[in-house]
Amino acid sequence: MLIARQSHFRSGLWGRSLAATALIVVLLVLSGSQRANAIPAFARKYGLRCSACHESWPMLNYFGQKFKDNGYQLMNDRDAPIWQNPGYWPITFRITPIWHRVSTGEVAVDQGTGITRVTTSGFDLSGLDFHTGGTLEKNFSFYVLPSSDPTGAFHFETAMARLDNVFGSSWLNIKLGKFELDNLLSEKRILTLTGNGGVYQLYHFIPQGDNNIFGQMGDNQLGLEVMGHSYNDRTRYSAALLSSNDGNVELPYGNAYTGFFTFTQAFDTGKLGVDRIGGYAMVGEAPTSYLTQAGAPLGGSGIGNKGFSREGFYGLFYFGQHFDVTAMTQHGRDSAWFGQGYGDPIDVPGGANNPPGSGATLNTGSQAPTWNGVLIEPHFVYSPQLIFIGRFETIRMSQQANGSQYGATTAAPNGVVGPQASNFGNLTTYTVGYRYNPFMTSRAGFAWHNEYNWMHQDGTSPTGGNLNSSELLLGFDFDF
Repeated sequence: MLIARQSHFRSGLWGRSLAATALIVVLLVLSGSQRANAIPAFARKYGLRCSACHESWPMLNYFGQKFKDNGYQLMNDRDAPIWQNPGYWPITFRITPIWHRVSTGEVAVDQGTGITRVTTSGFDLSGLDFHTGGTLEKNFSFYVLPSSDPTGAFHFETAMARLDNVFGSSWLNIKLGKFELDNLLSEKRILTLTGNGGVYQLYHFIPQGDNNIFGQMGDNQLGLEVMGHSYNDRTRYSAALLSSNDGNVELPYGNAYTGFFTFTQAFDTGKLGVDRIGGYAMVGEAPTSYLTQAGAPLGGSGIGNKGFSREGFYGLFYFGQHFDVTAMTQHGRDSAWFGQGYGDPIDVPGGANNPPGSGATLNTGSQAPTWNGVLIEPHFVYSPQLIFIGRFETIRMSQQANGSQYGATTAAPNGVVGPQASNFGNLTTYTVGYRYNPFMTSRAGFAWHNEYNWMHQDGTSPTGGNLNSSELLLGFDFDF
């Protein structure tokens, strides 16, 4: 599934000129790098340099992860708000003006042959985030993030409170509200910004024709989390109970829940750094059957829960002071009902519904879609001010929703005619870029961001062919 807008950068004279310009800029950057300071909100409170918590903003280092795990506390007297300077303003806003070139191949149109490549370029804006967080009192933490899309339509991306060090133990911390799942590879601190490169495809993958929106690990979720860690943060676990609603408020679907579990262990490898390995599992159910009102699915009435799962392993490996590699795997599985288009008929027009009493059954040949994915993300941190980024992700279907029993002209419930090819919906994406921070004080942060993403998916174009798309992005990413 294509997660967001994509683009295409074609080589040629313009491309070579851009590369030469970028090379000159990089050389100037390398010759003029300075020591960076801290990001705004927490830096203004504790007076820390950015390199204390960040390898390069916004990516956390080992100390920054420990600070976050402690509930945004250093575990000293300055944690309580009563000790804060009255002039401290615990709010940061972030927005990114950009130029990008977006191109997608094989788009269905009314003109010409009916299929064409659509390419556009120009200046644009990201959404606007307002971050506020910290402590209400020692060991009482909070984080609130009103966030808008580029048009200015706001929603609550994060709104949570946490009890830290319950009974005086770092092994018991309780969080309630809407929050990012405890993904050790955080999508909310991702270093990339393009439409497809700015998300982790493993966190959002949905097979073609599938209608299970509830297993997207990258979306902030509503629920309760219990998390704990050793004093030095080398060993950590988390367990969360979530409403199966993909973070949507006002209970729009039904009475179903999902569990998300992680465990990681860090190892000191001497001069190389502190490596970390671990595993995760997301296991849950979501409704496939809704009552109807005037023929339309009725919100909140979902029943007929069916299961889904996402599980895998995670590793962060350092190779000296400047280079690290993050690797992640995933095995995913959805119920055959989701694979045939059931799941969310509320927000997805035409989504399949199995209302009570309808007696709907799955056609012969329906199968549970399953897939396997791999992510590899290397970083070269020349300094806290300059980081070079790369990422490779690939997802391969191991079992399609429609088996070989479907005839060449028999439509499955999800609308796909005939059996699906074994590689249908397979996805591969590459992202490269760099971020340069000319300064980062305790009042503001600024990054010059340059990125290119290319994405390929098998069999998903309107003609049944492969779909290639990509994006080139240049922007000023800043916060205050």
